[in-house]
Amino acid sequence: MRRREFITLLGGAAAAWPLAARAQQRERMRRIGMLLPATREDAEVEVWVGAFLQRLALAGWSIGSNVRIETRYAGSNTADVRRHAAELVALAPDVVLAHGASTVAALQQATRSLPIVFVNVADPVGAGFVDSLARPGGSTTGFSSMDYSVSGKWPELLKQVAPALSRMAVLRDPNTPNGSAQFAIIQAVASPLRVEVSPIDVRDAGEIERAVGVFARTANGGLIMAASAGSLVHRDLIISLAATYKLPTVSFDRSLVRAGSLISYGSDHLDPYRRAVGYVDRILKGEKPADLPVQAPTKYELVINLKTAKALGIDVPPALLALADEVIE
Repeated sequence: MRRREFITLLGGAAAAWPLAARAQQRERMRRIGMLLPATREDAEVEVWVGAFLQRLALAGWSIGSNVRIETRYAGSNTADVRRHAAELVALAPDVVLAHGASTVAALQQATRSLPIVFVNVADPVGAGFVDSLARPGGSTTGFSSMDYSVSGKWPELLKQVAPALSRMAVLRDPNTPNGSAQFAIIQAVASPLRVEVSPIDVRDAGEIERAVGVFARTANGGLIMAASAGSLVHRDLIISLAATYKLPTVSFDRSLVRAGSLISYGSDHLDPYRRAVGYVDRILKGEKPADLPVQAPTKYELVINLKTAKALGIDVPPALLALADEVIE
């Protein structure tokens, strides 16, 4: 080979090296963690996860090709959530998708540097997860699930469908800031309605069963399932108890009405999983969570189960049915 040809070939190869390196860097395997306060058998959560993965594929991320997903189903037990959070942090993913306040709290206890995108957190500022909605600061951002004022709609709706109610038990998670905040608002709204409210903690199935049984001994009672991971995890038990004791129940999520609760009013929990892909994608491409503002829900939904109403002997007012986004018959 002539010297000039060799130099030309060498120069061409050298020029190609940075291009090859950049291509390799673009295709580097990334890792996304997912921490869910649910069980693997929870069909509703699987729908949410499926929507996230579908939107992730549309954004150009292919599982096994340029991204891996590490999922942990932590349930509602605080110790289990912390354990799974520590497991994910030890894997050093590029970003973690976390559902609800309990998972974000556990992750932040384990690390303050790992990028976190949360979904369905009621009050990220009050919980101390972010500095502000517009400027989250730190390594955490995401999608809030509600304004606390929405909690005040639950006793109003329950009283509207069952005017004779004079007592309401609020199933809430006392370990999260939003549990106490929601209860306070419900209490404030219930007073003018001449309704007495009392809390029931959702930490343990046995505790829920005993407390609801005691509450149901007195007539004219109803249940409010406040927004919490525990309400979702113990959904079937709570709805079964409500049916057994003939207790009208209002909840925060439409999945609970599909499972047999009477009525729900709350944000769409599926949509944040789709929207979260945008933030995950941007973080994987180098943006910082601190620069991505926390986004609020875009829609609240009213869902009514007429089959449950019939079983309870309740006639839902036509005006309320007309406002419903979905009526289950």
